[in-house]
Amino acid sequence: RRFEPEAVVGIVASMTFEAVVAYLAVLAAGGCAVTIPESFSAREIRKRLAIAGASSVVTQDVIVRADRTIPLYERVVEAEAESIAVIRTDAGKGLGLRPADAGWEPTRRQRNEAARPRVPTQADAAMHVLFSSGTTGDPKAIPWTHLTPLKAAMDAHLHFDVREDDVLCWPTSLGWMMGPWLIFASLLNGAALALYEDVARGEGFGAFVREAEVTFLGVVPSLVSAWRASGCMEGVDWTRVRRFASTGEPSDPADMRYLSELGGGKPVLEYIGGTELGGGYLTGTLVEPCWPSEFTTPALGLDVVILGADGKPSDEGELYLVPPSVGLSNRLLNADHHAIYHAGVPRPGLRRHGDAMVRTDRGTYRALGRTDDTMNLGGIKVSSREIEDVVRSLDQVREVAAVSTRAQAGGPEHLALFVVARDGASWSPRAWKEAAQEVIARRLNPLFRVEQVRVVEALPRTASNKIMRRALRARLDDRKTGSKSAHDV
Repeated sequence: RRFEPEAVVGIVASMTFEAVVAYLAVLAAGGCAVTIPESFSAREIRKRLAIAGASSVVTQDVIVRADRTIPLYERVVEAEAESIAVIRTDAGKGLGLRPADAGWEPTRRQRNEAARPRVPTQADAAMHVLFSSGTTGDPKAIPWTHLTPLKAAMDAHLHFDVREDDVLCWPTSLGWMMGPWLIFASLLNGAALALYEDVARGEGFGAFVREAEVTFLGVVPSLVSAWRASGCMEGVDWTRVRRFASTGEPSDPADMRYLSELGGGKPVLEYIGGTELGGGYLTGTLVEPCWPSEFTTPALGLDVVILGADGKPSDEGELYLVPPSVGLSNRLLNADHHAIYHAGVPRPGLRRHGDAMVRTDRGTYRALGRTDDTMNLGGIKVSSREIEDVVRSLDQVREVAAVSTRAQAGGPEHLALFVVARDGASWSPRAWKEAAQEVIARRLNPLFRVEQVRVVEALPRTASNKIMRRALRARLDDRKTGSKSAHDV
């Protein structure tokens, strides 16, 4: 299957060897790849393909996760993709395809075969579209240009010391920025890329890291929490790992110490940034003391400032970026870039990012979560509105608000729902949680897990009728200290 220059091609697949080849092939042909997480529902896939204008899609027939076979091609068909190239797997043998679709696998070019001519393009031309949740309910379509890979490679080399003899592994997806980040961070630095195709929560992943001789292992904090709870990685020889990195959500210091011990005391480098940056704005390094769950320095090439509620510099408050930076986005496909990132900032020249941060007495930084109505669940950024829209479809729900909660010691965020039930609704506590989980898994993403549901008589609102989610988060904090103001389920 041949894609012409400037073709917009969707990729909805696990981060396998074949999917990475397909991604690089689209870029080499002068096209624009639109990567969408394979865990999303058909509804969410359809929405993203339409925003980016992708009619052709590369996907795979099925996904195998922990001995479960999950149909994927069927979901992409349901998303109304016009033409689909299907990566065939052993588990998907016998699956029929539509007449417009075809199976696909990479072909190895012979040494004496002429290379395809390179396609000239502008440095600021879009080569990749990724999606990040906004506060309005619609995902933001963020174009990466041909400069963005330089940011990923630069961060990896200068801060993580990635070099030619390294083997990089980071369980992720092409649909999240760390997927393409990992490709460029490794290959542009001459390093090898190790891809694990199953769930990274069990002993099989630990053995893979050992056998692939991984030297750089990236994680999302909730994954480390799972390893610590099960003990599945204890006793696995990870002596080849020189350093770990953590991103995607705030981490628990105890979990990060545990991860360091799994590697024999190797450093865990915290890394925070965003799709809009193509990399990080704060990071740890190998030339500074490594404190669990703390960042030591702004990433090379940009600066940051923390402002308090009064708009003045502070050690705790909202963090703003100080551009310029290589790879920093300057447009959105479906929203006003200036309105989202620049309008209304306290000082000229700053760029809004939406993270709350504290600077410690030793000069390091610690993440406190989001300042807007988005949250990170298992390393996946999602807006409250997206979750509320699908839960509100339940007949028994009159109103709903979605917020996140964290343990007092810090660590990953957990999803909590405040529900105003319709008259006559009489579900049991278990039924409320199961119904909310089912509709979120079916219509949005099965990786979003509901921690708790609280049934309330009304949602707190401002004079302009906006839901006061900060007040709801405070109620959850009150519960941790022993008070109760709603019915917990």
